[in-house]
Amino acid sequence: MMKSFCPIFIFIFFLISFTAGADTATVDIREWHVPWEKSRPRDPYVDQKGRIWFCGQAGRYIAYFDPKSEQFKKYDLDEGSAPHNLIVDREGFVWFAENAGGYIGKLDPETGDIRKFPMPDPEVTDPHTLAFDSKGDIWFTAQLSNIVGKLSVKTGEIKLIPVTTEDARPYGIKVDSRDRPWIVLFGTNKLATVDPETFKLKEYELPRKEIRPRRLAITSSDKIWIVDYATGRLGRFDPVAESYIERRMPGGDNAEPYAMTVDDKDRLWFVETGLNPNRLIGFSPWTKEFSHIADIPSGGRTVRHMYYHPATREIWFGTDTNFIGRAIVPE
Repeated sequence: MMKSFCPIFIFIFFLISFTAGADTATVDIREWHVPWEKSRPRDPYVDQKGRIWFCGQAGRYIAYFDPKSEQFKKYDLDEGSAPHNLIVDREGFVWFAENAGGYIGKLDPETGDIRKFPMPDPEVTDPHTLAFDSKGDIWFTAQLSNIVGKLSVKTGEIKLIPVTTEDARPYGIKVDSRDRPWIVLFGTNKLATVDPETFKLKEYELPRKEIRPRRLAITSSDKIWIVDYATGRLGRFDPVAESYIERRMPGGDNAEPYAMTVDDKDRLWFVETGLNPNRLIGFSPWTKEFSHIADIPSGGRTVRHMYYHPATREIWFGTDTNFIGRAIVPE
């Protein structure tokens, strides 16, 4: 059943401009040009060897970048493929969402062999974003198919859960400390979660109809943070109180925030893609201030997804300008 909010009691809206005093000089960003042109490198993930894996969505490949040697290696996929997102498991296997082929792939980096896990319903054709739970199983979204799913990596079984709201467009997904997946429904002003035991999906309606959540991050207290792509806000949903607060971003209504992650100090990082160049921005839930505003050197065009690597305190991202980038997070 859909949960609606009463804005009088549980919606707090901070309409504040955060431009003065922002630190623009303390984020070290470097980018490396990807050698396969116009391939839309995206959705990086760091493996145990420190290699940065990413998808070539428009180039039908999976690849990695080695920061030590500054060399790239790619694995070609079938004609017509459009890999969208990937994650790397504890054994070093690369799992990717084949957005045009209706399957989740498992790549063995040593042999280049790929095992395909097709969707059990042929109508579900677009696996979108993947996220591990604590057991190593994979929750995922299928945006245009309006599906949330779970893949058991040991058995290969896939469970599909339809989203209640029609054309909700389940998009970004993260898993909280209780192994519950949280999903932003980009076609609506809603969030959703799935009970990992019963597979029952629950939706939460956010207060403003204009909100379009695109990516999310979960802080250590299991607060759900979203970027509102439509109207340039950073929002926080508290699942216990079922309350929502939001703040206007430095870029204002036209910020179009997209990529988002959280670091080991619970600071939020996101990219305003409506601006040229795109801008990386940090936000502290403790001081409630935006800071460390930094331009993406290549312009970015669009930064779609980011990955924070705690061991090196680095944020990795891909750009539509055909770069893989790294931002070193300050202490």
